Amino acid sequence: MSTTIEAETLKQYLADSPPTVVPLAIKPHFEALSDKEKLYAHHISLACFAGTRIVLRQLSPESEPIYDFIVTLHKHSKGDYDALAKEAGLSQEELDAYLNYAAQFLGNLGNYKSFGDSKFVPRLEPRQLKALATTSKEALGFYEQFKDAIFAGEDVSKLHLGYPSAGHVSTYYPDSPGITKEDITGVSDFLESKGLLPENTRIRKAGDVFEVLIASALSDPSAEQRDLKESEWTLDDGKQVKLVFGDYSKEMELIAHHIDQAKKYAANDNEVKMMDEYAKSFRTGSLEAFKESQRAWIMDKGPTVESDIGFIETYRDPHGIRGEWEGFVAMVNKERTKAFSKLVESAPQYIPKLPWGKEFEKDKFLSPDFTSLEVLTFAGSGIPAGINIPNYDDIRQNFGFKNVSLGNVLSAKAPNEKIPFIKDEQQALYKATADHAFEVQVGLHELLGHGCGKLLQETAPGEFNFDHENPPISPVTHTPIRTWYKPGQTWGSVFGPIAASYEECRAECVAMALSCEFPILQLFGFGDGTIDMDGPAGDVLYTAYLSMARAGIVALEFWDPKSRKWGQAHMQARFSILRTFLNAGVEFCELEWDADDMSDLTIRLERSRILDLGRTAVNEYLQKLHIYKSTADYKQAKRMYDEITDVEPFYENLVRPAVLRKKVPRKVFVQANTVEEEGGKVVLREYEADARGMIQSYAEREYI
Repeated sequence: MSTTIEAETLKQYLADSPPTVVPLAIKPHFEALSDKEKLYAHHISLACFAGTRIVLRQLSPESEPIYDFIVTLHKHSKGDYDALAKEAGLSQEELDAYLNYAAQFLGNLGNYKSFGDSKFVPRLEPRQLKALATTSKEALGFYEQFKDAIFAGEDVSKLHLGYPSAGHVSTYYPDSPGITKEDITGVSDFLESKGLLPENTRIRKAGDVFEVLIASALSDPSAEQRDLKESEWTLDDGKQVKLVFGDYSKEMELIAHHIDQAKKYAANDNEVKMMDEYAKSFRTGSLEAFKESQRAWIMDKGPTVESDIGFIETYRDPHGIRGEWEGFVAMVNKERTKAFSKLVESAPQYIPKLPWGKEFEKDKFLSPDFTSLEVLTFAGSGIPAGINIPNYDDIRQNFGFKNVSLGNVLSAKAPNEKIPFIKDEQQALYKATADHAFEVQVGLHELLGHGCGKLLQETAPGEFNFDHENPPISPVTHTPIRTWYKPGQTWGSVFGPIAASYEECRAECVAMALSCEFPILQLFGFGDGTIDMDGPAGDVLYTAYLSMARAGIVALEFWDPKSRKWGQAHMQARFSILRTFLNAGVEFCELEWDADDMSDLTIRLERSRILDLGRTAVNEYLQKLHIYKSTADYKQAKRMYDEITDVEPFYENLVRPAVLRKKVPRKVFVQANTVEEEGGKVVLREYEADARGMIQSYAEREYI
């Protein structure tokens, strides 16, 4: 049943006015590369950006024509938007509204926020957008394709990504209005039983036939090239499952072409192997080949040019298993990397300080390559501050993983402004130390948070990676464990839709717990390793906890009261950690306000009680998060996580409106392009950090 959207409700879905546009500064780091390294980076960059249309098609039916509309208008006007506005009869304010929308759209690569999964709509009347469209016959053609979908419409459920059967939007299940959650689960579970990995797939329902669309340049790879020799099955209920190759075929071939070109400039055999397996995967759809690329990638220790590319993160698939296209190429910041290297070296002495026994930890910590990067290109729907990949547990447990902190993402600054929910007397300290605190948090989150922990498994029938005859004692129940992962099960398949948020929560809690270790703070250059809550290390620790509490409040922006659904994995996690702080008691953390509308809402967090009350509360929560994950106890995990992330009336009716009133636009990044000139030299082309610069950067890399 459709529901008319009230004007007050619609406000939160309007595009940012203006969005916070910042530059992704890279020039000094790129210029320091050799000519060969620049060519390697250049072709990987082109391969990453060649997946732009894949991201758009994975998001919503209207995203690709909106993208084409924006690029076409830029080319039609030759970047002269004042002349375009005059031609369309738009005022300066109306032109700015269009440019702001276009910049936010490109910054998110689609019309749903990459951080939150809620739709944003232009601050324009339909007639004004049509006036722009009529300036170009080609643009008008694209406008006709999206005109009924770009605005809010009358159905509230369409304002959020999610399962189609719940009325939400998801093009991971294209042209399938009748597909149910049960359909998706049934097909996904069947494919899992066959050993087919899901990250590069989509599902389309046509009657009783479920077509599993596989991203590949080839539409008919041979049985030897495929991960499964079979391609069609009839299920017990009579429904058919059919593998259909060639999803995004044009884009996948272009990506593979540039990967082949990059291989010519690879620095070592590991990079050659990586490029070979990438190209094989992208042409044939083989995710086993992609896993081989990731094994080679892990072995490529300390490269000057770092990259990864593929269907990586599964946050936006409502079922939590299909990956969004992303790719990055970056330069290593050797100075910042030193601190991370020290953290890697000392990791084995800090993991035992986490609240579980050795039975629930890897037998040996696999030391990852942990670097600080300066990003040249990050293609996808949004740019994170740090990454821990690959996401395949068998590779992580047996080969290792890499952690990267994205330095120029962390340091990119919006104009100075007051930070909401932080008390006036703490604003100066918060601003001075927030970047330092976040760098420590990202390091601990990615390295130890995602890197620690053992999954207790029956690896094959009757074979276990733990003592099954004398199972370990759970520190939560103080009884022998009763659950574990069965053959063929993975962390993602067992925990399903809650897996992404739950794991981010676990990693964030590890960061909160271990940031209390002053020797770790010393590794990052703060203090002398002794406990000193009043010194520089204490400042960073206090800001880390205060920042997490603030993030928990801000998280409410990403919860939708209509669907009662969280739209962002990290923010659901951070809300639960705020609740953990508050549950520790008013002696540690409390929300304070005087005004009836909570316009003066702030956080009081007692610096002197972090080490006893704060860390203790985090440890108790973290222990349950970890043990439930380690033992595949989805039932207990879901019960706990649903309860602590439930948005009760106080948060829904009082705190959330205050958050929406103080909402700060999320940053969108203008990225440089690389251009190969005659003679084979690669040069950097940079753009202004504003809406026009954002559009120009995309228009000049549009080559598909």
